[in-house]
Formats: sequence, C-alpha cells, structure tokens
Amino acid sequence: MKKKVLIIEDDMLTVEAFLKRCESENFEIVRGRNGEEGLEIALREHPDLILLDIVMPVMDGETMLKKLRQDDWGKNAKVMILTNLDSSQKIMEAVNNNTFDYLIKSDWKIDDIVEKIKSKLEDK
Repeated sequence: MKKKVLIIEDDMLTVEAFLKRCESENFEIVRGRNGEEGLEIALREHPDLILLDIVMPVMDGETMLKKLRQDDWGKNAKVMILTNLDSSQKIMEAVNNNTFDYLIKSDWKIDDIVEKIKSKLEDK
C-alpha cells in the first residue's frame, strides 16, 4: 500500500522536484498550496506524513500546525518542517508543536529529504 505524503508548499519548483523524486519511491503525493488548503486536505485525507513549509500565503505553516494539533487525528500526525527560516525561536516553536524534523531547505538535498521521509514512515 502506498504511503500518502502531503506537501504543503507554495513554491512550485520545490513541489515539482519532490514529485519527480517521490515517484520512484511509490509515495502517493497530495499537495496544498497554503496552510489553509493544507489543513483542509490533512484533516480530510489523513496522510501518513506532512511536509510543511512555514512561510506561505493565506495561512502560514505555524498557524496551520497549531490548528492541526487541535484535531483528534491531527494531534499525532507526523509533520516535518521544510523551510528557509532558520531562527532558533521558530525551531523551538516547531518542536513544541510535536514536529519530527525542522529542515532548512538550503541545507538539504531532495534525495536526503526523501530518505528522511522514508525513515519517518517506517517508524509507524
């Protein structure tokens, strides 16, 4: 059975790179373009893992994550933050909201992020 990964990201280049790379991993990829859309998809589809950007239009990733954690299913959803923000305050807020990883986009290659996703999905 395919593992479902929800990518909540407004940068199409990042999303396209993940889509191409994840095809070979047999993941089912669902996409949200902002936090509001991503939250709606997450609560409806219950993905195995959520890859969440912080800076997005309509609703940012932090707000989305706080709302997700208020839901019975969402409070235990696996979430990995993938962002360009590297402030220690943002990292602590993410940790306090029960995220599994806080990855800075510029520090990671797509292949390495996909390996991290695979290892988190195996922890189920």
